[in-house]
Amino acid sequence: MNTLALKLLITPALVGAASLAGRRWGPAVSGWIVALPLTSAPVTFFLAITQGEAFASAAALGILTGGISLALFSLSYAWMARRGRWPVALVVGSGLFLAATAVLQYIRIPLLPLFLTIILALTLALRLMPAAEGSAQAASVLPRWDLPARMTLATVFVLVLTSLAPLLGARLTGLLSTFPIFAATLAAFAHHQQGAAGAAEVLRGLLMGLFSVAGFYLVLPILLEPGGIAVAFTAAILTALAIQGVSLWMIRRARPPAAAGSTSDRSTLR
Repeated sequence: MNTLALKLLITPALVGAASLAGRRWGPAVSGWIVALPLTSAPVTFFLAITQGEAFASAAALGILTGGISLALFSLSYAWMARRGRWPVALVVGSGLFLAATAVLQYIRIPLLPLFLTIILALTLALRLMPAAEGSAQAASVLPRWDLPARMTLATVFVLVLTSLAPLLGARLTGLLSTFPIFAATLAAFAHHQQGAAGAAEVLRGLLMGLFSVAGFYLVLPILLEPGGIAVAFTAAILTALAIQGVSLWMIRRARPPAAAGSTSDRSTLR
């Protein structure tokens, strides 16, 4: 099977499965689910196949560095959501993400110090998130086009980014692949229908889930060249799932009982 067919099968399958799972739980758990590297992992996988393990390892370092941009996006969106509507918060959050990406493209840190920096950045971002003010409001039913739109958007994103990778270079490709397409969508949906509290829950869940992404991209570049694609991705996935399980336990432990039946993305943007 060629790489185009793999891209057209793997990416929408991953995104569709994660989206369906996220509808069963509340905003924080939905944010936690989309923290999984649903676009960056396929990007890295296809880069390893088409550009080689060394290129993919360099991209993985860029993706790990992108955790700083994601932390800034989450903080800026959550605070702006308390002051304005979702388009303003989305523009500010995306603008800060892109500005941070432009700077981080020229900053290189060795793998282990970089991993520790990302852990620190995520921890600080969680502490600096705005305090909850009430609970998220009830949300309405998703439109039928929502799931196909997410799957299509993710697939197009992976196709475009992997096609442009030779021009962008490994590091910038990795940094851009962390752009929070699904987290931004969920946050905007929750913000519109459930208020700032719903958006903050999504983004808090995102930050919690990003610890597993950091684990994934710590293991992947270490094993990719000496161990090969299968070994590296298997070990990275197992590491991410182990960390993700712990973070889910922490989210559900801190989750108020009233939020148990809510869903963050059962909403439409009007």
